[in-house]
Amino acid sequence: MCVALLTYADLSARLNISREAARSLARRRRLPRSRSDDGKALVSVDLAELRYTPRPRRARPADPIAASMARIEAIKTESFKAEIARLEDVATAYRAVFERERERADRLAVELQQATAETMAANAWATRLEDEVTALRSDRRDGSIAGHAARRLGHLAAAIVKADRAASR
Repeated sequence: MCVALLTYADLSARLNISREAARSLARRRRLPRSRSDDGKALVSVDLAELRYTPRPRRARPADPIAASMARIEAIKTESFKAEIARLEDVATAYRAVFERERERADRLAVELQQATAETMAANAWATRLEDEVTALRSDRRDGSIAGHAARRLGHLAAAIVKADRAASR
């Protein structure tokens, strides 16, 4: 029976395991421990009785948090892609509506310009006709209705015909 006092580092070297595994082994087997002069833990081990064969190393399971985070990122990526596609569809629909409304606004602007031009022309003709009527009334008051009024009336009729022809174009 050969009892040896070994540190955890020495025990791990003899058994070809890590220091933490050697410390755990000493605790599990309830091996007597003591302190050396330099403060290190010493384990009393009977190497003949200690039959320890280390288990084959298993692959460490993946970090569950990292795996969960990877799944979350994958889900986020998929949902973000779906959301981006949905928003692109909405933007395309809004763009089509915008284009239709812009064309409509352009047509209305052209119609407004035409209406403004027609209104200005009609106002000019109305002003001219009012001037003619005013001239006819003033000629009547002066007493020289016969020749002058007939001439004015002819001008008025010609202006009305001219305005009617311009409006019908």
